[in-house]
Amino acid sequence: MVEYTKSEARSWARENFVGTVAVTHPSFTPDFSGINENAIRHDILLLKERGYKGSLLIAEANITPEENARITAIAREAAGPDFALFFHAIFGTLEENIHAANLATKAGADRALLAYPSSFWPTSYDEVFDYTKRFTDETDLATMLFPLPAWGFERIHPAGMSVDFVRRVLDAMPSIVAIKAEQGYPGIPGVMEMYHHFRDEVVISCPIEAEMIPLMSVLDVQFSGTANTNWMGDYYPKAFELARTGKWEEAMKRYWEVQPARAANMAVSSTSTPGTSSINRTQWKYQEWLSGFNGGALRPPAVRLPDRFMKQLRASLEASGLPATDSPDSEFLRGRVSP
Repeated sequence: MVEYTKSEARSWARENFVGTVAVTHPSFTPDFSGINENAIRHDILLLKERGYKGSLLIAEANITPEENARITAIAREAAGPDFALFFHAIFGTLEENIHAANLATKAGADRALLAYPSSFWPTSYDEVFDYTKRFTDETDLATMLFPLPAWGFERIHPAGMSVDFVRRVLDAMPSIVAIKAEQGYPGIPGVMEMYHHFRDEVVISCPIEAEMIPLMSVLDVQFSGTANTNWMGDYYPKAFELARTGKWEEAMKRYWEVQPARAANMAVSSTSTPGTSSINRTQWKYQEWLSGFNGGALRPPAVRLPDRFMKQLRASLEASGLPATDSPDSEFLRGRVSP
């Protein structure tokens, strides 16, 4: 159960969507038959230790709604009541996402990130609207709208989600409480346009660390999530808080110190994401492992991460003065925490 009604969701979000929110990937037993519960606890507690205010529980990793709910329950137990847990609405169909969201809500999720599965191929905004409205009508979670080129909505409008469409959604769906604004990614047109039009109604989030800290010189932003910034140690929660509390120049000093890690992340990500409209989750899991999280192989089918990219990502952390394990890469697939 959540502690707000749909009519209260936006005011609740204004108070509770604060700070930085990272991501948590599933960790599995060695035979992939179950969830490594100890590893989930480890990863959530490490996020809290580093100053993150919550996490998106990644579901784009061949897990069932029931497994996702179990991960949510473990995370809630470990994190306590004040840690944000986002349900990831990226299961295969709308019906499955509604089912999984309701299970996750009972298990402790208190908000949702609304993604759109690859099986959804709309050719009109009416279709996108109907999908979005049914999800919000049949679930109770305060939900973050997610305009992103990966969904393919640019076949409807060049922005993917236009201002007029977002206006229609906000007018009809009170449980849409935030916008993870990535229209036109890579680049800032989405966050700037959403901020310009809707910042007084809902929380505007830019999850892209490379853009967010510089933009905070001119934008009054309270929340950034969800993304894999947790591989950069405690840098991002601290830099974001500095920028949010009037110490932007100090935040930018830290920003440039970690530029090697940022550049490597962009370079490696650009080898897969643009051509597939999907994230290499093994890359993100490896990056987290470098920084002290569990790591471990993802359940098949999972993509690989070539050795040359592993070396590049590891070296970039060291060059940035950020924590990086000295364990050999051969240990990554085993994971750090025993089931």
